[in-house]
Order: sequence, then C-alpha cells, then structure tokens
Amino acid sequence: MSLLPSATEIVYALGLGDRLVGVTHECDYPLSAREKPHLTSSALPSAANAGEIDRHVRASLHRGSSLYALDADLLERLAPDLIVTQELCEVCAVSYEIVARAAKRLRGDPRIVSLEPSSLEDVYANVLTVGALTGRDAAAAEVVASLRERATRLQTFVAGRPRPRTLVLEWTDPPMSGGHWTPGLVELAGGEPLLADPGANSQTLAWDAIAAADPDVVLVAPCGFGMDATLRALGDMETVPAWRALRARETGRVYAIDGNAYVNRPGPRLIDTAEIFASALHGEPFGAAREDPDALRRLEGGVPAPL
Repeated sequence: MSLLPSATEIVYALGLGDRLVGVTHECDYPLSAREKPHLTSSALPSAANAGEIDRHVRASLHRGSSLYALDADLLERLAPDLIVTQELCEVCAVSYEIVARAAKRLRGDPRIVSLEPSSLEDVYANVLTVGALTGRDAAAAEVVASLRERATRLQTFVAGRPRPRTLVLEWTDPPMSGGHWTPGLVELAGGEPLLADPGANSQTLAWDAIAAADPDVVLVAPCGFGMDATLRALGDMETVPAWRALRARETGRVYAIDGNAYVNRPGPRLIDTAEIFASALHGEPFGAAREDPDALRRLEGGVPAPL
C-alpha cells in the first residue's frame, strides 16, 4: 500500500503495480494508479486560491487538526503486508501517526516504512529501499542507473551555458522558497538557486527580499497545484506591485510549472523536473519538456505562452 504519490510512482517503476492494493486520492500517475482503492481524502477547500489554502492550513495545524483523513476500515479490509508513508510534511500527505494508529487494527502486523527524501540522492536511495523491501533489488538498481544516466545527459546539455540566477516559488500567497530537493534540481538544470533552502522545508519569503535578489528567472510551481491552478495563482500575483516590478517578469523569464506532477513529488520523475527546469532556464525544450508540453508555460506580460 502506498500513501504517497511519489511512492506509488516508485512502486510502478519497479514493476509492482499488480501488487499495489491501495493508494491515496492524489495518486494519479501512471494512469492505472487512479483505478486502485483510495484510502485518503483531503480536508482542504477544493476551489480555494493560494491565500485561502494557506490560511486554512495554518489554522488547522494550529488546532492540531489533520489535513487528511485515512479510511481505517478500508485499510483493514485491504490488509497490506507493507505500507509506505512519510513523516516529512504534515501538509503534503496523511501523517505517520495517523497511519501507525490505524495499522494497529490490522491482524497481519504489516511493516510501515517512512520515506524521508531531502535530495535527489535520497530519492535514489528510496527506490533502492523499496526494491529491497519487495524483492525487486535488481529492478531498483536498473531504475536508479537509468535516472543517473539521464542526469548525466542533462549535465552535458547545460555544460558551458550561462547559469541564470533562479528563484523557485513553491507557494505564491505568501511566496515560499524552493526547499529540500528543489535547489539541487536547479543546479542540475544549469541554474544558480536563489533564496533557496536545500535539504530543508520551504520558508516564507518577503517580497522585499525577492525584489532585492532580482532573479534572472522565476519558476512558479505551487505545491499540489496543476497547471490551471498555477496559472490562476500567477494571475492573483499580478495585484502585487513588487511582483509586477520584477525584472524576470518584465523580460518574459517567468515560467509556470505543473508542480503537482513534477516539482513537489520526490519520485522517479524528479529527473523530468530537472529537464523541465533546464528547458525554462535555457529557452530550449529538452527531455520531459518535449514529451509533456503542458508541464511548462512561459509568462509574458502575465499571459501564458508555449516555450
């Protein structure tokens, strides 16, 4: 059972989709994952904008309330041998404590494994861990070798090019920095991360600090937002004078990215994310940006356009 979209993608990458008995309501890749039983639901308002969601999250966490519900009865009926979950972020997925409490009702005493990646290297290690736990060591090694090979090709693609000073916004109201694995992906993509928090949680940024940093490129990828929601969030930022005055916005070097599918999901597709970043930073579609044109949009004067 996978209680993380990224873990679900790892399970499928290892050829274990047929052994996956349940997933979260957010597990949407590959498409066949959507057909699995859903064990979670979200308490977040579905139609809210970034500011409203932020206020809801902060209020819920202040009250000690969970942002996600777990169907303990369905968990008991599905009776998994292995549950893959996380302790990294209460906002991103159902908490480890809720999972552990619900698992006590199970007769088979399943193993609960928490994945805590903070970098691309940690993601590679997670793939190997899931492979070891499921008897798919060789497949896991092949997956990691393939990802490393793609990373090497990307390094060749960006070698010798200018390294734009790059700000990644993982939330827009309030603006929040790129944390954990995201700064490393910017570096792999041939950029210099600004106001970033490598290996740590995203932090709230002041607009004055963003203006002072004056990034060459801004990549906007709000956590959990697909492209449509990201474009709406960008539209809302047009009311912020400091945003409108940024040089990157004025020069057409702001890019919207499907953060839900790529940036915020620490699984095998983080290499896709680095390729998408590189496409934005260097103005030339590469890798995943060619294969998924909906993953990236360039903003010119606040209006989205293809790369």
